Amino acid sequence: MWTRQYRNRKRVRLIVPALAALFLAYFGFHVVHGSFGLRAKETFTAEKAKLEATLATEQARREALERRIALLRDGSIERDMLDEQARRALNYAGPRDVVILQ
Repeated sequence: MWTRQYRNRKRVRLIVPALAALFLAYFGFHVVHGSFGLRAKETFTAEKAKLEATLATEQARREALERRIALLRDGSIERDMLDEQARRALNYAGPRDVVILQ
């Protein structure tokens, strides 16, 4: 019967913990610096706040325009008032109009 005798090597016992440490270091690095890591989350949060501010201003602008349109639709404005507002918005004056600049 053949038997092999091996010397206990200390290096062999360190291979598995070293591989585990490398594995954890690799994923730990990408948790912080990766495309969806902690630093990217800060960037996404800042961009989200900026976009929400833009959204709020655009919604306010849209509501103001909708209010102005509602005034035109319900028949509360007369034709001459509509004509005056259109000329003011388009910066247009007829040849016989008197323009008073304020």
